[in-house]
Formats: sequence, C-alpha cells, structure tokens
Amino acid sequence: MSTYQTLRYDVDNGVATITLDRPDKHNTFSPTMIDEIEDVWQRLRVDDEARVAILTGAGERAFTVGIDLTFEHPQPSSKTMINDPMMRIGPKSNDLWKPVIVAVNGMACGGAFYLLGEADMIIAAEHATFFDPHVTHGMPSVYESMFMVQRMPVGEIMRIALLGRHERMTAARAHQIGLVQEVVAGAELLDAAQRVARIIADAPDPLAVEITVKAVWTGVYMNIHQALQTAPTLVNLMPAPNEVARRADTLRRQNVEPLAR
Repeated sequence: MSTYQTLRYDVDNGVATITLDRPDKHNTFSPTMIDEIEDVWQRLRVDDEARVAILTGAGERAFTVGIDLTFEHPQPSSKTMINDPMMRIGPKSNDLWKPVIVAVNGMACGGAFYLLGEADMIIAAEHATFFDPHVTHGMPSVYESMFMVQRMPVGEIMRIALLGRHERMTAARAHQIGLVQEVVAGAELLDAAQRVARIIADAPDPLAVEITVKAVWTGVYMNIHQALQTAPTLVNLMPAPNEVARRADTLRRQNVEPLAR
C-alpha cells in the first residue's frame, strides 16, 4: 500500500498502480511529488512482485498539467546549464524497463509530456485532452517537444507546441496519430488499463517482457544500424532457444485468446 504524501501506490497480483494524487492542483508536480515519483520508479526496479505498472491521475479533470510553478526551482547562474527537476520523473530516465501503461483521465499538458514521452502504452478516457501552453506564456517548449518526437508526427508536435493554449488535441485525434493506443469511456479507463496490464503480468517470463521493452526503446533512441548491433546481447539475456521454443509451444496448447479492442 501507499506510504506517500502525493501519490497512491498499490501492487496487486503483479500489477502496480500509481496514482498522482493532488487533484485540487490538477495533479501538478510539487517538489515532494517529484521526489516521490522518482522513488516509485526506483522501488519498482527491485520489487519482483510488480511486473507491470499503470500510472494515472486522481479525479476526472486532469492526468497532470506539469510542474507546480508556485514552488521555487533554483537555477544555476550559467546559461549553459539548467536545473530541470522534471527530468527525474520518467520511468526510462530511472532505468526502469518494466512496462508502464499511462491511463490519461483528463487534461495532459506541458510537463505531462515528460511522462507520456517515456510511456510504453497510453490509454485515454474519451474526455482526455493534450496540449502544451508554453509559448502562450512566452516560454519555449523544448523538453516536452523533444519527448514527443518519439511518439507523434512532426506537424502534430508543431501544432500543439506553437498554438499553445489555443489547441486541444482530443483523445480521438491522439488515437488517430498513434500517440494513444486505446480510447474508452471515462468510467472504463482503469478497467481497460488493468485488462492490458493483466495480460502482460501473466506472461510466463518477466525477463522476456523487459527485454522486449528495452529492445523497442533501443530502436527509438538509436539509428537502426546501432540498434541491431545490440540485438544479440539482448537476445542472449534469455535462456537457450530450445527452452524458449518449449515455452512457446506450451502457450499455443493453452489456446490463449487475443485481446479485442
């Protein structure tokens, strides 16, 4: 169960559920929440009971709208450096390779993209919206836009980043362009995320799942030639091929039903 001030954390039957829990502040990231989400990812790295994680926000209005600007975030005097505490909130930035499913339950804007950019899958409620207000307030959208390059066509990123508060990407549009993998009614959001997470958690070998996640992100981070050079190392982390084949044959005999959506 949760021992945090700004998050709820629970593990049930292989699935960890993390809830950003500042609904009165649109689940903005205070310094305490930043510390706690970083701790959650580090905790998941060593918690063998959790094979997959669901991340969502409390309430129906917002997943998160980014950093809480009512707190001071000291910066170095040199313009060659920046202190961006939000770089600590992502699962991949914390070297976590267990799958993370983000369930977007409302507004996801600005600093939300630090999390969306490192999610393995995104499921959105029908009323969810995606936007980035930085330029409207005279600030550049830099880290947020860079994270989205991995998940969205460039023209769509430009539209969100340059139109600022005047643009609201709907969940349906986010699904059309591949940012979101599934859109459901708000009341069904957590059930949909749990359904996917349960299948992943029930996979016979969690290492195979983690290696697959690592392989996909290696392909994202590197060019294809560099990524393929790492492939043998990732494959060899698993047992011998005949053992893998035996496991696959066992699963085929179980006649596993595919997930419909």
